[in-house]
Amino acid sequence: MKNAHQMVEAAKAHIKEVSLDQASDAIKQADFLIDVREPDEFREGHIAGAINIPRGLLEFKLSADPALDDRGLNLVIYCKNSGRAALSAQAMKEMGYAHVLSISGGIDAWQAADKPVVKPSMPEFD
Repeated sequence: MKNAHQMVEAAKAHIKEVSLDQASDAIKQADFLIDVREPDEFREGHIAGAINIPRGLLEFKLSADPALDDRGLNLVIYCKNSGRAALSAQAMKEMGYAHVLSISGGIDAWQAADKPVVKPSMPEFD
């Protein structure tokens, strides 16, 4: 039996990760930037242009959204520190997506490098 860490390491052996230095260029070339964290994490701050598809719903959302049908799309994914993104990239590879890149270190590394994040503002009520 594998634990979560072993599953992530196994996935990372079969996916493509981009370094933080390469991430901005990869994002610019992507058809979609996907944040696989939970919605509350996404609301706390995300990379500009990202869509939120939580890891637990990924395969279902990919199968249900016509915009994501094309298995030749250029996709960049990330999570908090790259574990969920690695598992997601592996699942997407198994679903036939040919061009999936995971950001090494996730949004934690992104923020540690002082790269910008978007924090949606909540409406103010009087």
